[in-house]
Amino acid sequence: MPIALRRAACLLATALATSGCASLQSSDNFLGMITPYRVEVVQGNVVTKEQVALVKPGMTRAQVRDILGSPLLTDAFHADRWDYVFTIRRQGAEPQLRRIVAKFEGDALKTLDTSGELPEEREFVASIDTFKTSRKAPNLALTDEQIKALPVPEKPAAPASEPVGATRSYPPLEATR
Repeated sequence: MPIALRRAACLLATALATSGCASLQSSDNFLGMITPYRVEVVQGNVVTKEQVALVKPGMTRAQVRDILGSPLLTDAFHADRWDYVFTIRRQGAEPQLRRIVAKFEGDALKTLDTSGELPEEREFVASIDTFKTSRKAPNLALTDEQIKALPVPEKPAAPASEPVGATRSYPPLEATR
């Protein structure tokens, strides 16, 4: 076989092999069966719509920290600014990124910039839930029919006038003089 033909065959085989490797790296599964494990990365504070509703201008730094948690970023050059950043990458769920900036004047909160709509707590939990089966939250309150179907509690017996069980006499804790 001539050398030029060998080189062309070798180049063709190399090109096919490397193009196959690239397609395997970009796909989510190997041969349609094996899915590689991806590490879940969660960073920052989850801040929900309910938490932001509790924060009001004029609150102290301690009050804001109690509601939202410790900020992810505090800068020595911008002491009146706290940055709350939240990121999550979870397999089977959309990646999320949220930024909230709290600005202070002295010790009092001046503004809270959420840079968009924040989810409610239930919406957030639903967005990261990767279970394929639907799960329904149990009802925490009884309906009127269920309350009526409950058995009527028995009336307590009249208290006995004499103590039940053995009675003991204990010596005094301190010696009498």
